Amino acid sequence: MGSWALLWPPLLLTGLLGRPPGTVAQVQYCSVNKSFFEVEENTNVTEPLVDIHVPEGQEVTLGPLSTPFAFRIQGNQLFLNVSPDYEENSLLEAQLLCQSGGTPVTQLRVFVSVLDVNDNAPEFPFTTKEIRVEEDTKVNSTVIPETELQAKDKDKDDILFYTLQEATAGASDYFSLVGVNHPALRLDRPLDFYERPNMAFRLLVRDTPEENVEPSHTATATLVLNVVPADLRPPWFLPCTFSDGYVCIQAQYHGAVPTGHTLPSPLVLHPGPIYAEDGDRGINQAIIYSIFSGNVNGTFVIHRDSGNLTMARSVPRAMTFLLLVKGQQADLARYSVTQVTVEAVAAAGSPPRFPQSLYRGTVALGAGAGVVVKDAAAPSQPLRVQARDPEFSDLNSAITYRITNHSHFRMEGEVVLTTTTLTQAGAFYAEVEAKNTVTSGTATTVIEIQVSEQEPPSTAQTPEPGTSQPMPPGRNTPSSAMPGGGPSEDKRFSVVDMAALGGVLGALLLLALLGLTVLVHKHYGSRLKCCSGKAPEPQPSGYDNQAFLPDDEANWAPAPSPTSDAKPAEAPPTPAEPAPPGPAPPGSAPEAPAAAVAGGSPAAVRSILTKERRPEGGYKAVWFGEDIGAEADVVVLNTPTLDVDGASDSGSGDEGEGAGPGRGPHDEPGGDDSYI
Repeated sequence: MGSWALLWPPLLLTGLLGRPPGTVAQVQYCSVNKSFFEVEENTNVTEPLVDIHVPEGQEVTLGPLSTPFAFRIQGNQLFLNVSPDYEENSLLEAQLLCQSGGTPVTQLRVFVSVLDVNDNAPEFPFTTKEIRVEEDTKVNSTVIPETELQAKDKDKDDILFYTLQEATAGASDYFSLVGVNHPALRLDRPLDFYERPNMAFRLLVRDTPEENVEPSHTATATLVLNVVPADLRPPWFLPCTFSDGYVCIQAQYHGAVPTGHTLPSPLVLHPGPIYAEDGDRGINQAIIYSIFSGNVNGTFVIHRDSGNLTMARSVPRAMTFLLLVKGQQADLARYSVTQVTVEAVAAAGSPPRFPQSLYRGTVALGAGAGVVVKDAAAPSQPLRVQARDPEFSDLNSAITYRITNHSHFRMEGEVVLTTTTLTQAGAFYAEVEAKNTVTSGTATTVIEIQVSEQEPPSTAQTPEPGTSQPMPPGRNTPSSAMPGGGPSEDKRFSVVDMAALGGVLGALLLLALLGLTVLVHKHYGSRLKCCSGKAPEPQPSGYDNQAFLPDDEANWAPAPSPTSDAKPAEAPPTPAEPAPPGPAPPGSAPEAPAAAVAGGSPAAVRSILTKERRPEGGYKAVWFGEDIGAEADVVVLNTPTLDVDGASDSGSGDEGEGAGPGRGPHDEPGGDDSYI
């Protein structure tokens, strides 16, 4: 052991110099004054690393063990040829070979240790990471392990610091990192698919504890967590009221059926048809319906897929059914039960009724078959013709509709459609029949369909149910319309137009009456005087006060003499209120009463109308003869003392239907007669 220790220095020296110790003085060797250097990475070293002592007659070169491209020998100096990178190579080596005439004499080694500098940013193995998280994941569970979220940093000894920032508001309430240096993602509170189906985060990493430390580098990645709904909730019958995200107070349904009848269509229930959906809407399992209990005598049948409840047989007497309906998921995992109350009620079977006697619709000229007729009051909406059962509203679903008298239109449910191309403009009238298929009762109404090049805008309000709309001037009423619905002239006037026209006509009538009064006073005022009156001859039979017509129809021509066979009409009872002026019945020309030819009285008279209503009943009229200068008679019509034969001295005549109330300028209050 001691002999090896004594031999070690000579051997080491021989290895370094390549020669035995005894020949040192005789032979010269290459040498350097320093063989180990430290250089920070990314440093550009321009000065030579070391000077090489090369004996005369020898030359020095880089040996094959040198780090490629790292060094160069220029003259007898060793230079660093690159900017070192610690992450690429942390130790550089230069092998120096000294030769003499091609024979190796000396071998030297120079080492450069590259010092690490924080010059690299950390890197995540992903840019965006998207994962699915089950809704029923337990709290404090690790959702993403640390190994999947760790970033890499090429710098030696760098410690990485992680931060989780929410990109979705409130997401940080649900997830967090296990530690600032341990980026495992942990669940902090229960998930709710309906409240937050997905959440996003920004995951930041930094290679220094604080941002203001230099140098400092950061990296960012995105985390997207999609919550996968779990089967946590049973089916819910709608509509229902949520108490929270997991419990819903379900609807219960109510309906009624008539005794002794089987409804052909599904029952109308309240608050709506039987319908359930999976409480976990993200899973949305199909629902299967069945009647669990309460179906006495198998009266009802529920559709397995739709939930529609129909009658299998009629109910003989009034009773109440309490049906328990089950809605089960198609995977049979969960189910719910609700109650359907159906009352069997006795119905008298009254026929259906339309709320309107006339419906108005519009359709464009040239419209082809199958076009929906629009509502004239709301042109953007289809015209709906709907009848109601007055006793049993739930029978409305059993009412069918058809057009009975027109081939251009047809009914599809409650909507009117065209059956052919409409090439003729105008108004068409069609009769719609509603039939209750349960009670067989029927009702009819009329549709007025206006066919025009452009559908008119809505200017009228929809009438209240149970009321009929007045026909505009110039339009045929439905009762007088041809069953085939032939075209007629369409004249529409607004309320404003009619009011303006009435105001103008009233003003013109007032001016005409004032002018007439001025003319009469100017020409005949001096001849008028008070005198004793004569009782006129009995009036001819016929209309009461025939000369008292509306102002635009007054007959100012001489009245014919009464015929010998005229019989006075009986005076009708005195009305409680005077009737307003109205048109005379068509086909009968009114005639003014004529005075009897006696005592030089004229054979024909002209009338000046007064509208004085007598307290005892009837009206007063003043008559002027052709020879107005002779004398004039005053005729009091409808006096209550008139006998059956009409021979009273105070005049006769019945109250005209079109007469209006008023007082003459010469009448005294409470007086029976006035004389001119």
